[in-house]
Amino acid sequence: MLVDVVEATVCGGTRLHLRFEDGVEGEVDVRELVDLSGVFTPLNDPGEFARVVVHPELGTVSWPSGADLDPDVLYAAVTGQPIELLSRVGVA
Repeated sequence: MLVDVVEATVCGGTRLHLRFEDGVEGEVDVRELVDLSGVFTPLNDPGEFARVVVHPELGTVSWPSGADLDPDVLYAAVTGQPIELLSRVGVA
């Protein structure tokens, strides 16, 4: 897919409203996508979760704690389209 996130807004709790570069928009609940442990533990704090930004080089959401999410996963969650995996040539 490789569609970048261009805008992210906190909707309450662990929900984000996302807008992608192709104009697609929608909401995702981060808690439903990842376990909020490890690098994601700080996101349990609403104040820390609210510090979400769109990373200009990665084209996805990220937080000062170093947590970020794959933009393809976010796009699939918003659109309901499955993630397309590339097949490896020559692998049996």
